[in-house]
Amino acid sequence: MRILVTVLVVSSLMLTGCSRLRDSRANPANWFGKSTSRPVAETQAGQNNPLIEEETGIFSRRKKAKVYTGTPVDQITSLSVEKTSEGAIISVIGLSQLQGAYNVKLTSDTDGEPVNGVLTYTLKAVQPQDQPQGAQRSRTIHAARFVSNGTLEKVTTINVRAARNVQTTRR
Repeated sequence: MRILVTVLVVSSLMLTGCSRLRDSRANPANWFGKSTSRPVAETQAGQNNPLIEEETGIFSRRKKAKVYTGTPVDQITSLSVEKTSEGAIISVIGLSQLQGAYNVKLTSDTDGEPVNGVLTYTLKAVQPQDQPQGAQRSRTIHAARFVSNGTLEKVTTINVRAARNVQTTRR
């Protein structure tokens, strides 16, 4: 009985010492330590980044600007704005006309800046034309975009456009 009481007392003292579990090494979120900030080394004029290859010579390929070939999807079925600590996430569910839509994006013509308090996006996707229409479940697509608090301060309405409809949410 004496050993049992001793073990219980010692284990309860050890357990109370671990009351701050969130700051201890037993918490997996603390295994990598805290991040630190340091300034970026500035490059001088004429000095290139050593991590980026220079493509000079007769056999080097020219970099082509990638053009996004997405077109507006058929319709928007759902729009939600989820608040975060740094801003909000605009989450959209759409329906393409045919199966096989990929590379889905919420694009903005105004670079994500509101015009007269209205933030407007277009739900676009690359949609192959040689696919069958299929069931609605197989044509459903999801997209999301983060908007910062600074931008949200100027926004009263968020519009997301598709080919056949516009979903709107207001504050």
